[in-house]
Amino acid sequence: MMEAGSVTETLEDKQTTGAGDASKDGANKQPNPSQDAKAKDAKPAPERKRTRVLSEDKRFRLFSGSANRPLSEEIGQHIGVKVGDAKLQRFADGEVYFQLLENVRGVDVFVVQPTCYPVDQNLMELLVMIDALKRASAARITAVVPYYGYARQDRKDRPRVAISAKLIADLLTTAGANRALFVDLHAAQIQGFFNIPVDHMFASPVLVSHFRSLALPNLTVVSPDAGGVERARHFAQKMGAPLAIVDKRRTDINVAEVMNVVGDVAGKTALIIDDIIDTAGTLVKTVDALYANGAAAVYACASHAVLSGPAIDRIANSRLEQVVVTNTIPLREAAQKLPKIKVLSIAGLLGAAIESIHMETSVSTLFS
Repeated sequence: MMEAGSVTETLEDKQTTGAGDASKDGANKQPNPSQDAKAKDAKPAPERKRTRVLSEDKRFRLFSGSANRPLSEEIGQHIGVKVGDAKLQRFADGEVYFQLLENVRGVDVFVVQPTCYPVDQNLMELLVMIDALKRASAARITAVVPYYGYARQDRKDRPRVAISAKLIADLLTTAGANRALFVDLHAAQIQGFFNIPVDHMFASPVLVSHFRSLALPNLTVVSPDAGGVERARHFAQKMGAPLAIVDKRRTDINVAEVMNVVGDVAGKTALIIDDIIDTAGTLVKTVDALYANGAAAVYACASHAVLSGPAIDRIANSRLEQVVVTNTIPLREAAQKLPKIKVLSIAGLLGAAIESIHMETSVSTLFS
């Protein structure tokens, strides 16, 4: 409800404006001393400011599922907050039970949970966590999903198949997520499956920094298939290196046949860029094709080390110099013991993105 003084000022302004419109012959408007005095005494409304220290912000919380708790805790260290208290258990039949142990009413909440192996179990856990936060009256819920499961099923490439990536987007939204944060989606168009804001982060700043420090000679960046050309081209530009492409023909799920190499790799150090290493079948065949075309050495990097089935044995027995991955997915014990595999942390990158989202500042500055 407006005060009487406010109404009076509004009416006076309208009358003054009307008089100015009526004087179209160029007559000057007469000054109003009382209005000038009020304008001088008026103070601007104070700006709403957020604290720059998240640990002191009572309207911020970070929670974690069980899929990658170490990453969540590392993110918390970067932004200066602890992972929130919650009880996460399972019934004897595997049914998930989640209970918040602290108040989140009116709070900006970020919940970290990659949907990695076991995919369905971790996905269901994330949905239940989001639902609990919604019912506890959180002001905003951001799903931080470092690895988005089902992302490879983003289109109908065969008759009578599901577009599972769209289904997962609908499930997250229905559960109550108000915003989502992802790292290196398999296909960028998955962002369009969501009717909520999506921030798509890239692990490339971390990976580029690592390979720059190695100073590999005669470097050529290689895309293992046509679908990854854009990703590899961006990486090549950052590294100041030429680009090569491997023509791959997939014959079945998790089965790939390398055909030929487009580009010059003879005598070069080849660096294969991919988003996911699953069974490593594509990777080792790409390595063989590069060496067959005269490559001097072959490295590989990927954002998501799924490493299922025979992947670890294939990498161990391959001619790869090194495979660099990030910690979006926790590595199995066997992978941790393999000297060829090096893990880089993206906790700082995700922490900066979470801070930017909460502070309502630009996230795009983190892409470079």
